[in-house]
This record gives sequence, C-alpha cells and structure tokens, in this order.
Amino acid sequence: MQLSDFYYDLPPELIAQDPIQDRSSSKLMVLNKENGQIEHRYFKDIMEYLNEGDCLVINNTKVIPARLIGEKEDTKAQIELLLLKRKEDDVWETLVKPGKKARVGARIVFGNGLLVGEIIDVLEDGNRLVHFEYKGIFEEILDQLGEMPLPPYITHKLEDKERYQTVYAKHDGSAAAPTAGLHFTNELLEELKKKGIKIAQVTLHVGLGTFRPVKVDNILEHHMHSEYYSLSKEDADIINQAKANHKRVIAVGTTSTRTLETIGDEDGKVREASGWTDIFIYPGYSFKVVDALITNFHLPESTLLMLVSALADREKILNAYNEAIKNQYRFFSFGDAMFIQ
Repeated sequence: MQLSDFYYDLPPELIAQDPIQDRSSSKLMVLNKENGQIEHRYFKDIMEYLNEGDCLVINNTKVIPARLIGEKEDTKAQIELLLLKRKEDDVWETLVKPGKKARVGARIVFGNGLLVGEIIDVLEDGNRLVHFEYKGIFEEILDQLGEMPLPPYITHKLEDKERYQTVYAKHDGSAAAPTAGLHFTNELLEELKKKGIKIAQVTLHVGLGTFRPVKVDNILEHHMHSEYYSLSKEDADIINQAKANHKRVIAVGTTSTRTLETIGDEDGKVREASGWTDIFIYPGYSFKVVDALITNFHLPESTLLMLVSALADREKILNAYNEAIKNQYRFFSFGDAMFIQ
C-alpha cells in the first residue's frame, strides 16, 4: 500500500485558522460506511444519529501550554522548546529549535529566570532531554510562560487558550488537542445524556508524532509514534455494557479509537488498563471495539487519514473528502467534523 494512495489536493484557504464562535455550529458530514452515502448537516444534529444505549467514548486529555520561547544563557540567542513527554519529575523529552545551538550542557532561560532548562542528553531522533530548574509549582510556571503548541498549518495567533481544549479536558499531558472533541459543548453533552446516550472516558495524551509526516513510500514501513493511554474500570464497564446490549461504541476522535483498539480483545471487550500504544491502523485492519467514529478532516498522506480509511474504505473516504472540498468545509484542527457510521 503506497503513501500516494492517501493523497488529495486541498486548497490552502480551506485550512481553518481560527475556531468558530459556537463549537457545535461547525458543519457535520455524515458518511455511511457501508454504501458511501453522504449527508450535510451541522454538528449539533449529531443528536439525530445517536440512539439510546449507544456509547460515546471521549478523550479527556488536557493540552499543556507546551511551547516555550527562551534564550541561551551565554549567547542570548533565541531558542524555541516544545515539551513532548515527561520522563521524570523535572526531566522532559523536548523538541528544540534551532537544534544546532542546543548541545548537551546548554542552558536556556525562560521568563527572565522563572524557569531554566539544561540540556542533559541528545536522543537518536534529535530530541533533547532537558532538566528544568524553578521555584514553586512547575505547572503554574508553565501556564504563565507557555503557549499552546498549535499545529504548523495554523498561522493565526490563538486569542483564547481554552478554545484548543475540549470542554471535558481533565488530565494534563497532551502536546496537541484531540480535535474531534472540540465540537462538543456542555449543553450538547447534557442533551445526549438525557436521550440515554452513555458517555465513557479514556485518556490518551496526544504527542506531536500525530503531525509527523509519513516519509516512506510503502506505508507498512512507517514507524508509529507511541502515546500514553489509560482506561478506568468504571469506563470499561460502560463500554462493555453497550457491547453486551448490542449497541454501538462510537469513538470521538482517532485518539479514542487507538486507545480502544489497543485495549480491546478479540471479542470486542475492554478492561481497565494503562500503558503506551504505538498501534498503527490502516486499510485491512479489522476493528474490534469501535463501530462508528466522529472525527475531523485530516491531512493528506497522514496516519490519521489511513485510520479513517480503514473504517470506511479508502475510496469512500477520498470521495467524501472531495465532496467536503466542493462544499467548502473547513479542514484540520479547527475545522468541521465527519461522522462515519
């Protein structure tokens, strides 16, 4: 299976640069994965497509303001640092630009000394391990100094940090938002509950590997990034109950999908679990847990586009994407949504 099989041509003006005012007023494309039929709706209409007893699985990870701008202690050269993964209490795996100025021993000062990072190792992939020094609580300092790590295709400044969080974000740890969840409001979630839709939560901390381009022609040679996940017994029981009642498990986003498919057994049951997943889902994959998916529109030739093509068939997905382009849908993180049922 070739990388070029997942290419489509997107006009740059359809890349959403800003979140819309009302989260649930984004467009919603509804795609029937069996026959390829398409409907054009608004996200708040999702109510009409979910039935009593269906289980919606949301990812409650919270994006940390992981982008830090500082300067080298000795030369005052500007350095940008992106927090990727906490390794120990004050040691983080980071992406540093420009890398050539970030050798082992280099010290970077942020916020006039509120936070100081020292590079203690250079990893194989070029990422740096940084040990931080500070007084007080790291998360509070990060909230004060850090910026949201928006994807590279978003060039506008985000005025309100909360718009890159879901309304149910709870557990700090992501370097990117689980963007399918950005369309939900608290009011919509309450309406869904009143209709008898069950809501289960997983946590998967989204890494920047999500945006890393696939660089091999044969996608089977692609090495997937790993991300931390967890699922509680209480939430596993909600999901298993829906399965037992022959109701649908509907993942909100590719992150929830990857978590469920990592944990699920051959009978489609899940259990309390936590760990790291590097599951790579592409056409030919047989889904064990997920029956339907709420998702955004993904980058050409991305692993996320491959995942949705596994659920609904590559040709149906590419046809739907072409329809979305014709109908001026907004693409990527702050863009419109798709419901694959």
